[in-house]
Amino acid sequence: MNVVQVEAGAPYEVQIERGLMDRTGEALLRLMGGACSVAVLTDDTVDGLYGGRVQQALQRSGFRVCRFAMPHGEAHKTLTSWAQMLSFLARQRLTRTDCVVALGGGVPGDTAGFAAACYLRGVGYVQIPTTLLAMVDSSVGGKTAVDLDMGKNLAGAFYQPRLVLCDPDALATLPDGVLADGVAEALKYGVLGDEALFDVLCQEDWQDNMEWVIERCVAAKAALVRDDERDRGSRRLLNLGHTLGHAVEKCSGYAVTHGHAVAVGMVWAARLSRRLGLCQAEVEQRITRALRQNNLPTDAPYTPKELCEVALSDKKREGERIAFVLPLRVGECVIRSVQARDLLRWVELAVNP
Repeated sequence: MNVVQVEAGAPYEVQIERGLMDRTGEALLRLMGGACSVAVLTDDTVDGLYGGRVQQALQRSGFRVCRFAMPHGEAHKTLTSWAQMLSFLARQRLTRTDCVVALGGGVPGDTAGFAAACYLRGVGYVQIPTTLLAMVDSSVGGKTAVDLDMGKNLAGAFYQPRLVLCDPDALATLPDGVLADGVAEALKYGVLGDEALFDVLCQEDWQDNMEWVIERCVAAKAALVRDDERDRGSRRLLNLGHTLGHAVEKCSGYAVTHGHAVAVGMVWAARLSRRLGLCQAEVEQRITRALRQNNLPTDAPYTPKELCEVALSDKKREGERIAFVLPLRVGECVIRSVQARDLLRWVELAVNP
């Protein structure tokens, strides 16, 4: 088993091993010190694939288990789904000595984490991510949230899980596009500070090293969370590709998935960096080539004005400034901010060919 320790305000482990999902009950017994009630919060797609399996694993260890499935998809990552989860937990009479399991990809994981943060002012929860994107990114670090009409993740809380269980066997059921979403986030970690990871992801057989890829990404995120749990400093580097990527998602009505939108955002960040004189053309070319090799998009059909309007409502706005993460090379990035009044000019530099 590969284990990464996350040194947040409340430290926890990320465990990575094939077959781990079927040992969920054993892991929770060690964590909780004995059997209790567990609410498995997921979405309807993941529930059909893994809900019963996780419930059986928990029941074998003596836990009382209840399950709730929200509709799948980013369009349902809303206050309505969050409120339904809270009502479910209350109807099941969960207490602070019980546990929530967030099972699935980023949407149910973020929504369930936010419900755990708010129910009884906070109950313990465990993340069991079932997508590559959730394993390498969203299940780690304690960012929980839902979307509002104005943009992504505008209502939420920093609330760390007590344990993360990553079973790479779950990735076998992913459609190619969903797997590619996770590859985009993994490539992001490569561009941020791990050229070796970036190079592995450019190889056709990279999936043979799946556990290594997950561990490498989680370790990189854990280091940033340790230094900046509340996202005020260095952790903002994780927003590479996200400032305009989130705008692409919103402009598409979330038809463009998160990882695909981040892929486009990374290309635009590299182009902006080149045009600001921060990197060479080879950096943009290399990132573009790696994304295309992994069947990810490198452009989107939205105008700078459309993207700018959405970006101005993004949660990462800091007063009258908008931050961009810009690559200097593959393996090193910097944060640069622009005044809101000058944002359109920067977006035009990033988007226009």
